[in-house]
Amino acid sequence: MLLAAALLASGCQPGSSTNADEAPLAGATIGGPFELVDKNGKTVRWSDFDGKYRIVYFGYSYCPDVCPMDVARLMKGYGQFKKDNPKIAAEVQPIFISIDPERDTPEVIGEFANAFSNDLIGLTGTPEQVKVAADAFKVVYRQGETAANGQYLMDHTTAAYLMGRKGEPLALLPIDVVDQGEAVAAELEKWTS
Repeated sequence: MLLAAALLASGCQPGSSTNADEAPLAGATIGGPFELVDKNGKTVRWSDFDGKYRIVYFGYSYCPDVCPMDVARLMKGYGQFKKDNPKIAAEVQPIFISIDPERDTPEVIGEFANAFSNDLIGLTGTPEQVKVAADAFKVVYRQGETAANGQYLMDHTTAAYLMGRKGEPLALLPIDVVDQGEAVAAELEKWTS
């Protein structure tokens, strides 16, 4: 539901072209510059990935179910794609961006990302930095109610974006498909070939 609202708000409409081979998100105003930090506290900018395809997912490490399942499917599909297409997979960078910077320190986000794949980069930052990145990707998020023990959940858009070599939006990856990653691998192959 959040994804649908975010995409509608973004004006995410395919271009006027009727070309069946055009990427589904071609012309959408999704993505843009950001500055965050990796697991070592090193500054990472969106432009650091220029020349590479990028897979971008926003979530948080304390998520009890949705984020881990989505990221597991995403990285399983990427792993299959990498096995079948090692040369082009080397030009694809999976990125996980936290929407919970209060708890997702560089160390925590690094451990979370590495639990799924050494290829996945986890990024976090200040609340202001995270907001800039989330706004660029039309990601909606908010903190839920805090329980008596101080714990809380985050509501957020769940989407895995495939971005092109210049940072342009190409497609949403099918992380909602319950399979062995074949759907994600097929989409990666389709839009990176």
